[in-house]
Amino acid sequence: MKTTTRHRLAWAVALGVDALQVGLIPVTASLSTWINAPLDLATMAVLWMLTGWHLAYLPTLALELLPWVEAVPSWTLAVWMATRPKLEEKP
Repeated sequence: MKTTTRHRLAWAVALGVDALQVGLIPVTASLSTWINAPLDLATMAVLWMLTGWHLAYLPTLALELLPWVEAVPSWTLAVWMATRPKLEEKP
């Protein structure tokens, strides 16, 4: 699979999971941590497979396990950090 296709899939997964977690807040309220924890673990695994390991995924996973933090689109931010173009060093 081409890199651009993998990046687009990663963006779709991140945006979808963030939207789902924000949408589940009124429904799950106090149970959101128990419901979202497996979703966050699966999301990290899928993003890792699509984009490769990136340091941004580890703090994002830790942050997402805190209650009420799922309202922040942190998976989208992590994918942005993992898929952004790298700056080339000048000699």
